[in-house]
Amino acid sequence: MIRRDAVWVVLIVMMTLTAYLPSLRGDFLWDDDAYVTKNKTLRDADGLRRIWFELGAVPQYYPLVHTTFWLEYHLWGLRPLGYHLTNVLLHAVNAVLLWFLLRRLSVPGSWAAAALFALHPVHVESVAWITERKNVLSGAFYFSSVLAYLGFCLPDDRPQKGRGPSMGKGRRRAYALTMGLYLGALWSKTVTATLPMALLLVTWWKRGRIDRWDVLRSVPLVAMGAVFGFITAWMERDHVGARGSLWDLSIVERCLVAGRALWFYAGKLVWPHPLTFIYPRWEVDATVWWQYLYPLAALTAIAVLWAVRDRIGKGPLVAILLFAGTLAPALGFFNVFPHVFSYVADHFQYLASTGLIALFAAVCARALQRLGPWAERARSCGCVGVLAVLWTLTWRQGHVYADVETLWRDTLAKNPNAFLAHNNLGLILMSRDKPDEAMVHFKEALRSFPHLAPGHFNLGLLLMRQDKPDEAMVHLEEVLRSLPDSGAGRTRRDEAPGPWGSLDKSYADYLADAACNLGAVLDRKGRLDEAMVYYARAVRLSPHHADAHYNLGQGLDRQGRLDPAISHYTEALRFDPRHAKAHNNLGLALVRRGRVQEGIVHCREASALEPNWPEPLNNLAWLLATHHEPSVRDGGRAISLANRACELTRYERPDVLDTLAAAYAEAGRFSEARAWASKAIDLAIRSGQEALASQIRARLKLYESSKAFHEPP
Repeated sequence: MIRRDAVWVVLIVMMTLTAYLPSLRGDFLWDDDAYVTKNKTLRDADGLRRIWFELGAVPQYYPLVHTTFWLEYHLWGLRPLGYHLTNVLLHAVNAVLLWFLLRRLSVPGSWAAAALFALHPVHVESVAWITERKNVLSGAFYFSSVLAYLGFCLPDDRPQKGRGPSMGKGRRRAYALTMGLYLGALWSKTVTATLPMALLLVTWWKRGRIDRWDVLRSVPLVAMGAVFGFITAWMERDHVGARGSLWDLSIVERCLVAGRALWFYAGKLVWPHPLTFIYPRWEVDATVWWQYLYPLAALTAIAVLWAVRDRIGKGPLVAILLFAGTLAPALGFFNVFPHVFSYVADHFQYLASTGLIALFAAVCARALQRLGPWAERARSCGCVGVLAVLWTLTWRQGHVYADVETLWRDTLAKNPNAFLAHNNLGLILMSRDKPDEAMVHFKEALRSFPHLAPGHFNLGLLLMRQDKPDEAMVHLEEVLRSLPDSGAGRTRRDEAPGPWGSLDKSYADYLADAACNLGAVLDRKGRLDEAMVYYARAVRLSPHHADAHYNLGQGLDRQGRLDPAISHYTEALRFDPRHAKAHNNLGLALVRRGRVQEGIVHCREASALEPNWPEPLNNLAWLLATHHEPSVRDGGRAISLANRACELTRYERPDVLDTLAAAYAEAGRFSEARAWASKAIDLAIRSGQEALASQIRARLKLYESSKAFHEPP
């Protein structure tokens, strides 16, 4: 028996692994940056502490999920194969656990149901998308918890002499194990909070009743689920951003969404084509009569199954209720951020699908039993045929998740109005220096969703790069207009008409970026005072935004307000210690304030962070060649730095050649100093920089007198 079971387990695992081979070759996808590639909590032990004890440190409070990512990051870094393999193996484990569970419940066709679950293409999104570790990990704990529960629930535990059922040592352990595994499921994904409902349904199905002891045993589980559900709902609303006009649905409208979603998910299980990452978002209208048909049909189906339960058994009713109940958190009754794109998504029904899959397998098994001697052959042929089809569909669907560009192009082929896909594909094309193609997608995103703030921001940024500042300002101003500033460092998020949060950065950062870029446009036009208003607003909107502090600092620096400029440069480095421009400007500001050694440290740090950036090299070389304090100067080092800066600028910048000349003079090599100064003067004249040419001429006279140039104290 054990050997035969092992064969069936191996078969499920091998079918799963081979079907998901294309997924194993996939790259990181959308949202994988927040969960893995840019997740700073994965880097060190303190990050592990934050994962467990700091709400908001990660996108959702799923500490077990992020702990697995933390472990994998320290095992294989950012190589996606390991993360994909873990997801696939967890999915295979879930299929095996489902088989054990259904067999424990004496469900006909239990192995076939498990195999259908393992190979159904509707689950590819949950398995091939690393972010959905939430589904596959929570599933393992969920199924294990149910198995533990059945260990003490299904045996006869009727009360005796008015007292509660016996809870011997073994059964207490089983109950404790149930609670522990359930906690693991909640720590992985809060949709598993529906488990107490599932346990009561199964108890009613198998024992024909639910007594007060069943209810009492479920109370701690319900309480645990309620706590985690509250945390998730709060984070979804206030941290992720699932609030505003797009989520303001009446209870009637939410029921219309739920009814339609139930039939959508059931339909995808029966006919999984087409499958796409983002489905079209329905228009919900409580005045349209036919939209009521979906919830009415669902209620009618449940009522009919209830009415005929004595004739056909409770199993079909329980399967339907498990399907609907497990889906309930994602049906629209609660605000979840993905509903801004679509009310449905394949990964929402990962656990819920088991109800209908088990029902289908059981019905087929019972029907085939009536064929008599042909039953075994028909069952085998039918099972192999269906699994072969599903294996092929899953294999094909896995290729969609190869990389982000493939994913977004496939999404747009099936849903041309998916504004998120247009926006993110535009970003990819812009990063590949394909501005014309990128602009088409940004405009399509805004056509589908005119209030899409990230779309306006990205289009504005692209127009800036194309040197179209006036057009860029229109879109950047639209970003700020979409979420008015209410002062005191706060924003009225509830007034936002467009999606924020997990598009790829926080809504506050989009606002700060828009304000910074508007300031840069005005700055480029010579309107520094107006630019400073936007720089200051960017800091107010997002106080942790390093670029906002840097931009405000450099504006204050140019206005001669050195101390507040130093303060903002320092803040920029507090939030981004690798901000090379902030290091460079802070170094120069500190030198002017008389804190020379501190300034040199920051200039060197800027050069170390950006070794191919000529500015810090030139600044440091000038400082070492011309500072009025002899203890600071180092002619030899200055020559080396200035030569590198000249190489990077191809000897085409007169200010850098001027620095090289000053460095040679400081080293006492005046003939070379004179030669480079003369070249710098010629280049400055040819480029129309007469003032600079005049300054270099004055220094050239010193070199001709065998004197070095030093800045006055």
